[in-house]
Amino acid sequence: MISVRDLRFGYAGGFALDVPELDVAAGERVAIVGPSGSGKTTLLNLVSGIAVPREGRVTLDGQEVGPLSDRARRALRAASIGFVFQEFALVDYLTAEGNVLYPYRVGAGLRLDRDVRDRARALLADFGLGEKTRRRPAELSQGERQRVAIARALVTRPKVILADEATGNLDPANKAAALDLLFAQAAETGAALLCVTHDHELLPRFDRVIDFADLRMAA
Repeated sequence: MISVRDLRFGYAGGFALDVPELDVAAGERVAIVGPSGSGKTTLLNLVSGIAVPREGRVTLDGQEVGPLSDRARRALRAASIGFVFQEFALVDYLTAEGNVLYPYRVGAGLRLDRDVRDRARALLADFGLGEKTRRRPAELSQGERQRVAIARALVTRPKVILADEATGNLDPANKAAALDLLFAQAAETGAALLCVTHDHELLPRFDRVIDFADLRMAA
């Protein structure tokens, strides 16, 4: 479902990323660990098409991401990728429910109907936010905002789930519940799950753990 080959990327100022090979199968749950600042978030951005590699290719479900236009990459993310951002990336003026449904505002191929709204509310209820669907991000705790962000990533039933420290702001009980929902979604839809985490207590639950130092080569 996710295939990376000979990936090279760099920022002005000297940061460079070189990933020769990475594959994640449909339904597989893979964790990536490694030191802060090593490029793990950049890798997720490249897989999702938020960033475009200087060299190499990223393929999602048979579709090469890099050659697509900005608009086509946005449509691909909305339709096929659930992304849990480390800093949540919630829209301040939208309610919790509105944020969960946000992919349907920006995804031209997504149809917002009653079933989708019901699914959004059910996800929020599963995360213990059933009574807070009308609250805006400023009215929620950091952990609650994290749970809204995870629900948003799951609402489209994506083929690929990318999670950047998805449980980093959650207490142990909510951390376990969030991971359970991420895994249940991947199992239900056959989604590939690629999760960056510093929480080594979670690693035994994944099918495979990749040390980023082994994955990455110095450019």
